[in-house]
Amino acid sequence: MSVQLDLLRHGMTERGGGLRGSLDDELTAEGWAQMRAAVALGGPWQALVSSPLRRCAAFAEELAARLGLPLQLEADLRELHFGTWEGRSTAELMHDQAAELGRFWADPYAFTPPDGEPMQCFEARIDAALQRLRQNHDGRRVLLIGHGGVIRLLLARARGLQRNQLLAVEVAHASLHGLNLGAVPAALHERALNGKN
Repeated sequence: MSVQLDLLRHGMTERGGGLRGSLDDELTAEGWAQMRAAVALGGPWQALVSSPLRRCAAFAEELAARLGLPLQLEADLRELHFGTWEGRSTAELMHDQAAELGRFWADPYAFTPPDGEPMQCFEARIDAALQRLRQNHDGRRVLLIGHGGVIRLLLARARGLQRNQLLAVEVAHASLHGLNLGAVPAALHERALNGKN
């Protein structure tokens, strides 16, 4: 079993930077343009899978209609829930929770933001989504439209990074990345997209 999985992060959102998590804000006009430009360089795909949050799903719905492809909204591909940090920037957090933020950056598996989702739970639901994706799309090329945290986790795993290196993986808005998804959740391998990463 193998799936060619292209990962597309959503573009810029109305509320700008910071820890968006489960906040359901819309793409800006620039965000829409970023994503349209990114997919012009990719494909062809046989199916689309997306987080249900609007910053991903709205574009996924437009693209599915334009390309005539099936679209699956996958709840387990939502972004990490940052608890009381949601909607706040790291600069804001440095003023009143610098030590906690430092612990999170050093090892997000060892420190969970207040009232947030533990990384182990985040990883487990992403693995469950990957298992369903593998079963439903074996042998196909699929575009997954998602969030920085989801893509960062998958790229870190494909690169064989330690868990404390997770947040060092850069995933820009509307960036497109290629993976081969093998038979088990750990079997992820990064691949070039159209000759380049």
